[in-house]
Amino acid sequence: MTLCPIAIFAGCKKCPAFPVCPLKTVIGDVPKPEAPKPTGKK
Repeated sequence: MTLCPIAIFAGCKKCPAFPVCPLKTVIGDVPKPEAPKPTGKK
């Protein structure tokens, strides 16, 4: 859910604070990084 007013109107990547924003995956429109899938081989 996008809550950031800049992300709603312009998108996270156009925000001047994008490189340092700690909440871009929480309140912005940037998808959360996926965890690596275990392969089962060792």
